[in-house]
Amino acid sequence: MPEVLPPFITQFFLSGLAIDVALGVIALEFLVLMALRKGKKLRSLVVTLILALGPGACLMLALRASLTQAGIFWVALFLLLSLPLHLADLARRKVNL
Repeated sequence: MPEVLPPFITQFFLSGLAIDVALGVIALEFLVLMALRKGKKLRSLVVTLILALGPGACLMLALRASLTQAGIFWVALFLLLSLPLHLADLARRKVNL
């Protein structure tokens, strides 16, 4: 199959840099939401944000591990870490399944 994207974009993803940028955006989002808190206790907000942003960050770390050929251990670890965070977030939100 011929390359559709320019080589620098392919390298941007294969090096994991694209995931690093996305994780940086998630970290920035965390900091902005912390700065914008209105009367919510710091500990409560930190837990809420970790449960909301954590599963996605773990999935992105698993993708990064896969793209950079870090090994199946790291892919599996990050995938496994995302599950309890996601379930805890669902429980916090009291989502009916």
